[in-house]
Amino acid sequence: MDGKTLQSTIYIGLNDAETGVQKFDTEKYVSILKNVCRSYQVAFSMHRLGGGYFHEDGRYTEENTLALMLLDVPQETVTEIAKDLCAFFHQESVMVTSSPCSVVFVKESLE
Repeated sequence: MDGKTLQSTIYIGLNDAETGVQKFDTEKYVSILKNVCRSYQVAFSMHRLGGGYFHEDGRYTEENTLALMLLDVPQETVTEIAKDLCAFFHQESVMVTSSPCSVVFVKESLE
């Protein structure tokens, strides 16, 4: 994959939408995320982040977050994956960002 491609990132918070606390160990959420990507047959990278945000009512929340990076995946598929993760992780919403990027694979050998 050389040249311009679309990079999409889905940010999924781990605090439960109703209780406001993380219900399961982060590794369980990572396992679910991997299974979703496998079922959609998409290659991915995943980052574990911490973050904070303000609710519409002004409350501030900090939580663990997973960022799922997808390259060259159709936007419709990205949206479907985001919907699945939102439901499986019991979130009010998840955030999706998309932008064009340049991808170059660099290969080198010591031989």
